[in-house]
Amino acid sequence: MNFNFDNPPSRRDTLSMKWDNFAPDVIPLWVADMDFPTAPEIVNALRQRVDHGIFGYGRANETITQLIVDRCRQRYGWEIEAEWLVWLPNLVTGLHLCVRSYVNEQQSVICPTPVYHHFPLAAKQGNRTLISLHWIHKDGRLALDLDCLERELQADDVVTPRLLMLCNPHNPNGHVFSREELEELGRFCQRHNLIACSDEIHCDLILDQSTRHVPYASISEFTREHSVTLMSASKAFNLGGFCSAYAIIPNPELREQFNNIREGIVPSPDSLGYIAARAAYRSGEQWHTQLLDYLRGNHDYLLHAINEIPGLSMEPLQATYLAWIDVSRLGLTNPQQFFLDAGVGLSPGGQFGDNNYVRLNFACSRGLLEKAVSRMASAIASHYEN
Repeated sequence: MNFNFDNPPSRRDTLSMKWDNFAPDVIPLWVADMDFPTAPEIVNALRQRVDHGIFGYGRANETITQLIVDRCRQRYGWEIEAEWLVWLPNLVTGLHLCVRSYVNEQQSVICPTPVYHHFPLAAKQGNRTLISLHWIHKDGRLALDLDCLERELQADDVVTPRLLMLCNPHNPNGHVFSREELEELGRFCQRHNLIACSDEIHCDLILDQSTRHVPYASISEFTREHSVTLMSASKAFNLGGFCSAYAIIPNPELREQFNNIREGIVPSPDSLGYIAARAAYRSGEQWHTQLLDYLRGNHDYLLHAINEIPGLSMEPLQATYLAWIDVSRLGLTNPQQFFLDAGVGLSPGGQFGDNNYVRLNFACSRGLLEKAVSRMASAIASHYEN
């Protein structure tokens, strides 16, 4: 079966955060959900459940648990056990729970920057000190500057770190960590006795076919026993908003700490979230394969088009559908507002830690993407004329 990603239905008047945030004439390419209908197998499974007509509290069963166990083995070569899973309403909850479960107020959290804004927010709202881990270009590719961080940690006034927050694949720059990079991170964490919280929600959105996702926890015995891995079907199958995320916590002591903080505050997913995730993992792969092909085409178009526009630049993404676009040469005070005035709604780079960028969601029809790029190019041409 072939799926049509070129002509998705309108999302106006569907209570959509993405489409209802701006004026009707603005093309919204910001928050990370896709404009495509999800796999029909998922829709059918949800329809059957809704048609049953009786709802209530949900719980995971052995079927969905085994699907996740099998998926980790088959896709990532990672052997996990069913008892390691802790279900969550969403992945953001897991980020905040990790900070409050493992870091006391006399300890700190290490976090890459720029990064998805809930990483530093989890430390801030938990009243924990944040230590930034910066990105650099090394050997022609992006890398985390662990050498600089090591020097910073030698300072007398540094607050002892306890948690490293990792986003793999990374949001917003699309970097996929290689096994070698993860091994280096594992050794760093072992030297400093760190637990790692690894957000791997984008792991099934690999665009670069020469690379593959490697779970941080699969690297060594140390990483397995000192990590929490956060996953969900939501990004890869466009199920954002459904309650169907999960943490994989091999270490029983860490799992107990996590559950103790979670209990009574964070609910489990609802039954529809379980149904959607089960259908995605059981029957959604044909749709997902074609989705990736379409996203790769959008990526390649956007990469060329953006780099043809004076004042903009973009590096190839290894994963995600979120382009990280450098606008520093334009000299704009508020890049998001500049493009919003041109009729394109983007995420501000400052939200992630760098105001020299904007983030563009290209999980939309090619026609809409081309229209948005045309508006951006026209606005920049007028900017240079003035």
